[in-house]
Amino acid sequence: MSTIVRKLISTVNAAKPVAPYNQAVVADRTVYVSGCLGLDKDSMKLVPGGPTEQTEKALENLQAILAAADSGVDKVIKNTVFLKDLNDFGAVNEVYKRVFNKDFPARSCFQVAKLPMDALVEIECIALTGAVRTETAK
Repeated sequence: MSTIVRKLISTVNAAKPVAPYNQAVVADRTVYVSGCLGLDKDSMKLVPGGPTEQTEKALENLQAILAAADSGVDKVIKNTVFLKDLNDFGAVNEVYKRVFNKDFPARSCFQVAKLPMDALVEIECIALTGAVRTETAK
């Protein structure tokens, strides 16, 4: 039986984890990216502004982690978005669709009672690595 590799991903190009977890873990060819907040990677503070600014920064962190895992937004198969207030859904979607602008991955979005550091938005994803071909079901 062959061994599946579990690779821990860490990059200085994204905000560090705020608790005991890795930025991402790659198991075989699947990337599991931990929830990304709108944190500035240098100050480790939430960026000023509202849900738009925090979503921009969270997605910037997410993209940096995906790159470190030899992946990218084009290889994301599932996103989960957590919002402090579901009324921010429209503002978050405006930013989201600038990053995920074609061949959209599956996605869930939830309002939650509270996020770490009192953030407004947190985004996690599952992606693939290596060569990936996208097909549309008929």
